[in-house]
Amino acid sequence: MTAVIDKPPVRERPPSRWAAPPRPVWEEEPGGAGLAGKGLVLTLACLGILFPLWIVIVTSLSSRRTIDQAGGLVIIPKGITFVAYRELLSGGQVTRATVISVLVTLVGTLFSMTVSVLCAYGLSRIGTLGHRLLLMFLLATMFFSAGLIPTYLLVQSLGLTNSYLALILPSAVSVFNILVLRGFFMGISQELIDSARIDGAGDFRILWQIVMPLSRAVLAVITLFYAVGYWSAWFNASLYLNDQDKMPLQNVMIQLVQKQQAPVGLGQAIKTGELSGLAVQMAVMVMALLPVTVLSPFVQKHFKKGMLTGAVKG
Repeated sequence: MTAVIDKPPVRERPPSRWAAPPRPVWEEEPGGAGLAGKGLVLTLACLGILFPLWIVIVTSLSSRRTIDQAGGLVIIPKGITFVAYRELLSGGQVTRATVISVLVTLVGTLFSMTVSVLCAYGLSRIGTLGHRLLLMFLLATMFFSAGLIPTYLLVQSLGLTNSYLALILPSAVSVFNILVLRGFFMGISQELIDSARIDGAGDFRILWQIVMPLSRAVLAVITLFYAVGYWSAWFNASLYLNDQDKMPLQNVMIQLVQKQQAPVGLGQAIKTGELSGLAVQMAVMVMALLPVTVLSPFVQKHFKKGMLTGAVKG
């Protein structure tokens, strides 16, 4: 007979304090139902964004007869016509407003980026003259503002009313954008900057040849922020401009959509039935949305990297 030897019970090893804690439910890998639900939600979100845009574009490309048959906004196109766009770009008020908006956006973005980059680079160099005082002053402007009336009186006293500078200077610099740039610049290796300084490079050369090439992501994001802000701005023009010939595209769109005022040169075409007022409204909206829609995909790849890096390293 063989003797049966009892094995000692196996003791379970207590969990180590260095072991990773269990993951929450929302961080687990989704199953088939979860993936299907996410796909459905994303599909509905895309449709909610693209469907109104589709209606606006189709209506702007529809004839007056098609719009009358649809009773307003057109969903299914029945013939494509570019009459509204041809009339808007034929040299009237909308064409002039589009050129003004483009120039203000280009000049304003260039000016704002120049000031923001120089200010952010100076603030990123710890120990420079007045560094802490200037930083505290900029932070204070984020919480305290003089108000609308003092700002208007300042612009008026400087003689900027009814001029294009009034569309740029009052909102030329964003402290938030400066802080984001400063945080990114501070994350650049100090040894790299010191080695360039030993080789005889000055501050402007370091900024131009070292700091800015390493900061393409955040520069692209901040440039997009400024450009969209200038392109979409309408309040400064309505506040500081009195001449209708100097109004940018956004103000013309407000006059057309909200106040039902036809742009100069199109009133007769709408009255005679050659052109639908609704098609003109939708065409102006498309023209206002087009630049942002075209530029955003090119900057999207830099958006996440630029924003997260600038925010974390601040």
